[in-house]
Amino acid sequence: MDSFELNKIAGAVLGSLLLVLGIAKITSFVFHEEEPAKKAYIVEGVQEEGAAATAEAAPVAVPMPVLLAKADPAKGEKVSKQCMSCHTFEQGGPNKQGPNLYGIVGNHLAHKDDFTYSAAFKAAHEAGKTWTYDALWSYLNNPKGYVPGNNMSFAGVKKDEQRADLIAYLKSISPSAPAFPAPEAAPTPEGGAAPAPATPAAPGGQAAPH
Repeated sequence: MDSFELNKIAGAVLGSLLLVLGIAKITSFVFHEEEPAKKAYIVEGVQEEGAAATAEAAPVAVPMPVLLAKADPAKGEKVSKQCMSCHTFEQGGPNKQGPNLYGIVGNHLAHKDDFTYSAAFKAAHEAGKTWTYDALWSYLNNPKGYVPGNNMSFAGVKKDEQRADLIAYLKSISPSAPAFPAPEAAPTPEGGAAPAPATPAAPGGQAAPH
C-alpha cells in the first residue's frame, strides 16, 4: 500500500472523528438542560432576617390609662387650638359650628340644649351614651368612625400622646369629671361611668386649677 492510500485512510478517519465531535457539540447545544434552581429548605423555629427586623421595629401601643396618668393639661390646651374654629371651651362660651365643650367629660353625648346636633348625635344621646374617657379616646381618634353620620369634618387627633393631653385638658374644664382610670384598670365600657382608680391618681392625672 503506497503513502497516498495511507493518507486517504488517515484523512477519512480524521474526518469521521471531526464529524462525530461536531454532531455531539450541536446536540449538547440544542438539547442543553438548565441547571435546576437550588431548593431552599425552611427550618422550623428559624425566622428570616427581614421578618425578625420587622417584628422588632413594630411599636408597642401604650394603654390609654397609662397615657392619661402622665398627660399634661397645659399641652392639651395647645392641642385644643386646632378645634377652636368650631368650638369654644370657656364656661358660658358660645356655640359655634360645634357646641361649647365646657363640662363635657362625664356628660351625655349631645349635652347642650341650645345646640342643634346631627341625628346621629341625638340618637346616641337617646341611647344614654356618655363621654367616658374611653368614648372620648375613640371619638377624638376617629370622629366619623365612633359616631357614624355626624356632621364633624375634623379627621381626629392621631397621636396618642396629644390625644391624652387633650383629654386631660377637657377634664380640667369639666367640674363633674370622674377621676382618670388607674393604669391597671380595664377600659371603660361604652356608655358607662369611668371606674374610680384603686389608688390615688398620678400627679399628671390631676385636673388643672379652674
